[in-house]
Formats: sequence, C-alpha cells, structure tokens
Amino acid sequence: MSGAAVFPLQAGGAGGFVSQWLQDTLGIGASYATALGQAIAFVVVAVVLYVVGKAVLHPVADRVMERRDLDEHAKHPLKKVLSIAIVSVAIGLAFALAGYGNILVALTTVAAAATLAIGFAMQDVIANFVAGVFIYTDKPFRIGDWIEWDNGTYSGEVEDISLRVTRVKTFDNELLTVPNSNLTSDVIKNPVAKDKLRVQFLFGIGYEDDIDEATDIIVEEAEKIDGIMDDPGVSVRLTELGGSSVGLKSRFWIADPSRSDFVKTRGEYVQNVKERFDEVGIDIPYPTRTLEGELAIEGADFAEATANE
Repeated sequence: MSGAAVFPLQAGGAGGFVSQWLQDTLGIGASYATALGQAIAFVVVAVVLYVVGKAVLHPVADRVMERRDLDEHAKHPLKKVLSIAIVSVAIGLAFALAGYGNILVALTTVAAAATLAIGFAMQDVIANFVAGVFIYTDKPFRIGDWIEWDNGTYSGEVEDISLRVTRVKTFDNELLTVPNSNLTSDVIKNPVAKDKLRVQFLFGIGYEDDIDEATDIIVEEAEKIDGIMDDPGVSVRLTELGGSSVGLKSRFWIADPSRSDFVKTRGEYVQNVKERFDEVGIDIPYPTRTLEGELAIEGADFAEATANE
C-alpha cells in the first residue's frame, strides 16, 4: 500500500495524492478519483498560490512604487499588470502540481503560437504599452503639465496617462489622444517641469532711438510685474541689427509656471513696455522696402503729339 501511495504522488503530484486519498478513504473508483483529485488539487493550489503571491508581492510593489514617487494614476495599471502576472503564474504552477503535465505542455505550445501571432498583429499596441511603462517610470511629464512635441506642432495640458495612450487638452479646448510611442520616440518639451521658467522676448526699436533709455524701460517694467522674479533678475541684451530695427532681447524668469501664468505675465509685460515706449517717443518700426528704378512708357511721343493737336 505504501508503494502504491507513493507512486501517484510522484507521478501526479498533488493531484495524485488527492486521488489516492479519495480511493482509500471514500472508495471512489480509480478513474473518477484521478480526475476529481486533479481538479481539486488544481483549484486549491491555484487559490493558495494567488493569495500568497498577492499578499507577498503587492506590499513589495507598493514600497517600490512609493520609493519611485509614482503618482496614483501610474500605480493602478501597474498593480493590475502585477495581478495578471500572479494569476498566470498561479495557474501554470497549479497545472503542473495537479498532474496535468501533458495538458500543460499542450497549453504552453498553443500559448507560444498564439503569442507569436498576436505579437505580429499587435506590434503597435505592444509598442504603446511598453512606451506607457517608460512614461510611468521615467516621468517626463505628469497630469496637469503643459507639454509640447513634434517640434511645437502640438501642445496642451496632460489630462490622463494610460498604458496605451496619453490624453492632452489643447488650449483651444480640443482633446488629443496620443499613442504613447509617439511621445517616447520624440523630443518632449515640458516648460513647467521645474519650479521656474525663463521667458524671452525680442523688442525692436528704431536706429535713431536711445538704446540705453529703451533698455532701462524694459528692465523697469519687468520689475513692476508681480509674476516676474526679482532673483534672478531681468536681463536685456542687444542681439540683433535688423533691416529696420535694433533688437533688444529681454530675458526674465517666472516662478511656478503654468501655461496661463506664462501667457498672462508675458502679455502684461509687453503691453506695459509698448506703452512706455509710446510715452517717450521710442518707435517700434515695421519693415519697409524702397523700390528704385525707372519706368519707361512706350508710345509717349505719339500721345504727346496727339494731345498738342
């Protein structure tokens, strides 16, 4: 009996052990006991492995994500992926321990073929998924950030980040659904990622105007704007001698920038400088073009002779 009891356990794992117990205790026939024992062992082992795996791995994952300072929107899908992985491993091990060796091999072969076919058919989806994972881990931007990409062709405020797409609301209140692979394969500009933003604006004055006076006005008006930082302060440099104007570039800093603060502050500043220029008679010239040459009119002698008659 002991040899018979050991053989099912070795051959069928937990399923063989349960089958033998059913035969010895309840007197169930060997064929029925084997099928029922494997089924019971599969369910029990799968449940136990899932519960233990979730109890052990989820707290570890939580600590890792806290250490990485991931946002809540990033934690949820990553936890879902971890749960799917735990279920997959639990089912696979349960198949093996229950004695479904042949079935497990067959399922593995089918799964491998299906994975290959799905991989070819869903290359873009998989690429976007992997890109989404990189966005979660690298954190090039967060929800609420103002970003620009594709050389400034697109810009807006990030509304949502998922594992496949990122949703961006433009400043015209349009919603852009962007595949994550587009964002990870391109240069992303995030003007609000840091605690301050430097803004530049080029003022043009006439060649006859006083450069020092214009520079003083540009600096003074910047210092009057609450949204412009005092340290570092505004700087003005002559950067351009254009065809019709002298270019003075102003560089100033905005604290805790957002798109609305950037537009409002820059607009108020530029308007104030323009009004001061008008008060002191400093022109902001516009491009002019002078055409020189001669105009010959054929038949002019005939027309003059006709008029004299």
